[in-house]
Amino acid sequence: MAAGGSLSIVEYFGGDDGYRCGYCKHENGNFSHGMWSHTMTVQDYQDLIDRGWRRSGKYVYKPIMNKTCCPQYTIRCHALNFHPSKTHKKTLKKVNRFLSKGEMPVEKHDEGHEGEPMDSVHEEGVQPPPQDPLKIDHSEVQDISTSPDTDTTNSAAPTSPRDDAEKTTNVTPKPGKGADPNRPLCRKAKDLRKERRLQKEQQKQQEAVSSSVNPAPSKSASNQPKSLEGFITESLPSDPLHRLEVRLVPVSFEDPDFLASYEESAALYARYQMTVHGDAPYECGESQAETAPDGPDVGYGSFHQQYWLDGTIVAVGVLDILPSCVSSVYLYYHPDFSSLSLGTYSALREIAFTRQLQQQSPKLSYYYLGFYVHSCPKMRYKGQYRPSDLLCPETYTWVPIERCIPRLDISAYSRLNENAQAGDARALKELSRVLVLHRRTVMPYAAYARKRKGSNDEKEVEQYASLVGQTCAERILLYRA
Repeated sequence: MAAGGSLSIVEYFGGDDGYRCGYCKHENGNFSHGMWSHTMTVQDYQDLIDRGWRRSGKYVYKPIMNKTCCPQYTIRCHALNFHPSKTHKKTLKKVNRFLSKGEMPVEKHDEGHEGEPMDSVHEEGVQPPPQDPLKIDHSEVQDISTSPDTDTTNSAAPTSPRDDAEKTTNVTPKPGKGADPNRPLCRKAKDLRKERRLQKEQQKQQEAVSSSVNPAPSKSASNQPKSLEGFITESLPSDPLHRLEVRLVPVSFEDPDFLASYEESAALYARYQMTVHGDAPYECGESQAETAPDGPDVGYGSFHQQYWLDGTIVAVGVLDILPSCVSSVYLYYHPDFSSLSLGTYSALREIAFTRQLQQQSPKLSYYYLGFYVHSCPKMRYKGQYRPSDLLCPETYTWVPIERCIPRLDISAYSRLNENAQAGDARALKELSRVLVLHRRTVMPYAAYARKRKGSNDEKEVEQYASLVGQTCAERILLYRA
């Protein structure tokens, strides 16, 4: 990302030609607009991803949603309200078992790493949950202490109706003498259970009165669902078998930590690309370094979140810290650890990191997971990081994913905003005000058009400006040769 005080400079390429889709493998069904960002400020990139753009290194692209074979919807998670699902908890516990005891799972949850080569952290292909969320047994979802309505210490052990019946009816009188007068009359099991319930209620009331006189410490905290941060650090002993350290390093060759770990990180990236994606060695080049201006304590910009296991880098998450969000760009990891579901694990760590940053910068409260592709079943798992929203491709407003799913079940492309009257609030209104960079001079497009009499690029500039929106078009410099 560009340093503070600088301007974004882009070169627009259009998007008329189709190319191979990484999701459905259609040879020329993937269509997108693209531009090369010579420099890009964090605010401009924030505004661009809120209009459906996404970066791969310095290349920024926007799918042509009503034309591409697999529409890709920008998805964001409300980090502050996020609660891990049962699958997420299992992943965190699995990693913690490996760290504390060295247990390495046999199954590989992160197989099938298709997807575009530089999308989000999750393109390593985590499979969606095997069950329909509506059919999950919710009694198994939360791993919390005994509920407040259950008294396991003072109540009698529960007995079944069958047990009660056996206790009261198995004594038969001797022939010819009738019931034994020395024994109490037989009672129905239902009456016995009712009596026990009443006794239990009376006992609770007595305990409540005594506790009001001598109040005991509150138990409400123990009955609260465990936080994401609690699950991340759960069950780790003081002397685990393996030690995991997570370091945040700015992507800058001026940073000593980045420079010191660059070769090891680049070697891991090459190994990941060749093993998982089948790239040739010459295709595994590292993107150019970017600097970060002042922002939260760590600053804004591009970062590597490095996962060091016993002194060795085993995974690197590429992140953009922006004014309103942490945007996940990519993850690469050592293939030997694929069974630990590092894609899911790193996403949960990044959500926790977003919550940490929000305490320093209040409006930084979202975690962007890249693109949600409903037409590709293996990419639907991103919708499990809830609560989350999808970006409407026509109005560029956010819609809760629960309201989007029924529409996407019917059609891969959908206007997600249900309000038919709603429009694009930042739609292009004045082409003349679009900023261009021509011969090292910044000028509005109207002045550029006067200089270049007979210029035939008006249609291209108008297309670019409509895609980035009026606000960005008046701030970003469009390079003109």
